[in-house]
Amino acid sequence: MNATPCPCGSGHAYAACCGRWHAGPNHLQAPDAEVLMRSRYCAYVRDDLAYLRATWAPETCPADLAPNPPGLKWLGLEVRQHAQQDADHATVRFVARSKLGGRAHRLQETSRFERRNGRWLYVGGDLN
Repeated sequence: MNATPCPCGSGHAYAACCGRWHAGPNHLQAPDAEVLMRSRYCAYVRDDLAYLRATWAPETCPADLAPNPPGLKWLGLEVRQHAQQDADHATVRFVARSKLGGRAHRLQETSRFERRNGRWLYVGGDLN
């Protein structure tokens, strides 16, 4: 098995962590909103736009989703809170750090997720 560390910061190998949601028999089957959010962060790191689109609610997915700009380096993810509102609704508050052109950036968001037809989807988020 590939021992490359998972970008989500779990400490597990990518293939045994977010990689299993990106491809293979468990593709798109993240068991909860936090796992989906971590796998989406990894998809951003890996420029996996197809996975991002597949896990984004169609009514809120942007038409102009673009790959990372040249030189962008993702530095890490910190999940601060995962809250389950009911069986099909949850929020995840996180901070994602990156660096571009020598400048550090922090994205702080509380993301909203819904489970539809058994699959968790990112619906939207509020920047903190």
